[in-house]
Amino acid sequence: MKKIFFTDLDGTLLTDGKEITPDTQEAVNLALQAGHRIVLTTGRPLASAWIQAERLGLVREGCYIIAFNGGQIYDSYHKTGIYRKTISRSLVPDIFADARRRGIHIQTFSDKEVLAEEERQEIHDYVKRTLQTFRIVPSIAQALDQEPCKVLAIETERRDVIEQFQQDLLRQYGDILDCYFSNDAYLEIVPAHVSKGQALRWLCEYLNIPIEDSVSAGDAPNDIDMIEAAHIGVAMRNSYPGVAQHADYMTKADNNHDGAAEIIHKFILEDG
Repeated sequence: MKKIFFTDLDGTLLTDGKEITPDTQEAVNLALQAGHRIVLTTGRPLASAWIQAERLGLVREGCYIIAFNGGQIYDSYHKTGIYRKTISRSLVPDIFADARRRGIHIQTFSDKEVLAEEERQEIHDYVKRTLQTFRIVPSIAQALDQEPCKVLAIETERRDVIEQFQQDLLRQYGDILDCYFSNDAYLEIVPAHVSKGQALRWLCEYLNIPIEDSVSAGDAPNDIDMIEAAHIGVAMRNSYPGVAQHADYMTKADNNHDGAAEIIHKFILEDG
């Protein structure tokens, strides 16, 4: 029986230093050699996820990327996009203006880089972590050459302020947008009904793979619906509070100590 493994990147497949351990890399290689599929499933932009896919050797047959929390799906082997859902370009300037009035850093993405109207430390920290470049533009409306898959708000200190921003966005745009946290500081703003779980179901149907053959793993709130959608949903030992209660299994090891390798051996290679 061939399985499909949907794995988050940060805090799951990667260590806190954004590396992969040798044992986890070996487990990934063994899974692919056995004919299983591996899907990098991340909130990161496709450009950033692709860099990690190349570093991990996940550009072989059977490898896919779900980027932007489910807004884009990419066939890594054939180097082609197979799904994309976007935010209306007309909404982006108003979201940017609202965030800036509240003192919240706000950014969006082209196919190649991060775009913002103001240069702040948050964007420097973000591109360093995701291995991207950024461009500061006078007008986001004029800079966007296509509708974006995601807008990202970042607030590292005032949790109450960004939570209020989330509530106000949902109140005003809840029929066309969704927003949820991928960590304590990152508010992911995406089209309605876009999520890692929805993308998992879509890709399984697209590849004609029964959900019963799916395994997923994550550590953050934006991983919860993916954990619930898979036949076996796994929470990492280092998961944020509340994530594990949605999982079928919690790893014994964390992301720094081969937790992802534990999942692959137990549920993919050994069918535990």
